[in-house]
Amino acid sequence: MRVPFRRRREGRTNYKKRLKLLLSKKPRLVVRRKNNQIICQVVEYHEDGDKVLASATSLELKKFGWKAHGGNVPAAYLTGLLCGKRALEKGVKEAVLDAGLSFGESTFAAAKGFVDSGVNLPLGKEVQERRIQGYHIEDYAKELKSKDEKKFERQFSKYLEKGFDPTKFVEHFNDVKSKIGGN
Repeated sequence: MRVPFRRRREGRTNYKKRLKLLLSKKPRLVVRRKNNQIICQVVEYHEDGDKVLASATSLELKKFGWKAHGGNVPAAYLTGLLCGKRALEKGVKEAVLDAGLSFGESTFAAAKGFVDSGVNLPLGKEVQERRIQGYHIEDYAKELKSKDEKKFERQFSKYLEKGFDPTKFVEHFNDVKSKIGGN
């Protein structure tokens, strides 16, 4: 027997919120955060199933030279920016944010990147520009390197393996942003 609203009981879908989003008749920016990546999709409702108009994942940032982690706030912003550029190419001029049940800083950073690409999206929460650019990561790396070199190498071993200096994170962020097409 099929039990109605299984996804609500499992805490996976808020149907009231979903109905409000669908009644807006605007495409939805769906942002999902996984352990190592951010996924952004512009989705349009159709009776026979939702249709994805544009999408981007933080794993795609590697094509633009991204060497940092794919699940952090700067990666979320860049993924949103990339998704927004692709949505503009498909003729999407406005959307609404569908964050599901996960509202966090990465979600809003992705939405901010989407807005910065030129798509109109009502966004009430402000994300700190310094965190979007990765100053918090760069500052921590510099502090750790000056205090404890071994801990720095352990903490940032994946970055160092890729030949990436985390003490220059903001410069790297701006370089990748310009390759994507952000100002």
